[in-house]
Amino acid sequence: MFQFKQFTIRQDRCAMKVGTDGVLLGAWAHGGDSILDVGTGTGLIALMMVQRFSKAQVTAIDIDEGAFRQAIENVKNADCQDRVVVLHEQVQNHEGQYDAVVSNPPFFIDSLNAPDAQRNTARHAETLTYAELMEAAWRLLKDDGELSVVVPFDYRQRMEDEATFRGFFPSRVCAVKTVERKPAKRYLLAFRKHPCQCVKETMTVGDEQYRQLTGDFYL
Repeated sequence: MFQFKQFTIRQDRCAMKVGTDGVLLGAWAHGGDSILDVGTGTGLIALMMVQRFSKAQVTAIDIDEGAFRQAIENVKNADCQDRVVVLHEQVQNHEGQYDAVVSNPPFFIDSLNAPDAQRNTARHAETLTYAELMEAAWRLLKDDGELSVVVPFDYRQRMEDEATFRGFFPSRVCAVKTVERKPAKRYLLAFRKHPCQCVKETMTVGDEQYRQLTGDFYL
């Protein structure tokens, strides 16, 4: 169980536990009145978006049965059933129009699968390739909407290549370091359908920018 300021996340049924990636994305991503959380897992990002955007209605989807049930439990415990709908389905089959799409996607492409099938679904990109994510996001985003994702540093180029191939333009890039003097370990990336000025920034976990970004959530 992980306690935040305004809600609690239970994670006993979910392969992917609460981590820095999800918290960063939930605190950084742009939102709107209608938000889609792809691969919601525990429901963490969906609940963070509800907290940040007071008028938002969030749809949270996941293909894993355990994650789906965990997200429903966490949304109910947070008393957010009127603002978050949790669905057990693939984004490839989802229909709707959204101001924002957010995703902490499966990212392992070339690595060996783990023995745990549930963990494979959460971590490996066979169930949702970057190309499929981009195709779905393009279809589901409103014309002025934004897609936000978080990826390990060595998967950034693949994600950006698939976004460009689909027609997206980078709108924001945030390099996240764990140690100031070392290269970034992860990237927060945002994309839009039309050409725009791309805002680039760097933060280090634990620095002032990081504390300001996540301060409304961590105890």
